[in-house]
Amino acid sequence: MDRLLIVDDENNIRELIKKYASFEGYAVDEAINGLDAIKKCETENFDLVIMDVMMPELDGFSAVKEIRKKKNIPILMLSARGEEYDRLHGFDLGIDDYVVKPFSPKELMMRVNAILNRYRSNSNVVNENFYVCNELKIDYNARIVYIKNERIDMTPKEYDLLTYLIRNENMAVTREKLLANVWGYEFFGDDRTLDTHMKLLRRKLGEYGKNIITLRGVGYRFEK
Repeated sequence: MDRLLIVDDENNIRELIKKYASFEGYAVDEAINGLDAIKKCETENFDLVIMDVMMPELDGFSAVKEIRKKKNIPILMLSARGEEYDRLHGFDLGIDDYVVKPFSPKELMMRVNAILNRYRSNSNVVNENFYVCNELKIDYNARIVYIKNERIDMTPKEYDLLTYLIRNENMAVTREKLLANVWGYEFFGDDRTLDTHMKLLRRKLGEYGKNIITLRGVGYRFEK
């Protein structure tokens, strides 16, 4: 049984998510702020964390940063603010999804299911090949990207997005295909999620960001 940690200073929000998560068959634990969440993640194992942004003691962004130093746990972030800066900051820290309050509990559970299914699927894939494009190198088996022999820190979603484009090199990949294959067929959201990740991915790739070509009205293509 997958374990979820729900982090929110509002008791009614925690209870609402717990109700739906329990119905879906998840075991649920709770934390009332960022500090509480960090302590629980240090001493216990969770399959996914649902983290609010605005909380007393320690905010969600700071908590995610500390948790990521020690464990690679999937994280879905909740926020009453939907500004692009907040979404970019969250994805830059390595979160897997961003949901704006007020939200649909059913949609939230769909997103949780999609994240966990993707992590399980990726953990079963073993590929011993390497990819090389000048000084851009990918070790598929280790899931590591290098540029000029320097390791590039990427979130799981950024890595999956890059490698999917590369495995379809020189081919036009529609936005719908990227959402379906990188986020999962259960993805329930809008195109801004893809746009945000693509912006962050290009930034991390530096000069190789230009190898990802935007096809207006269609999607993207990776070219050497």
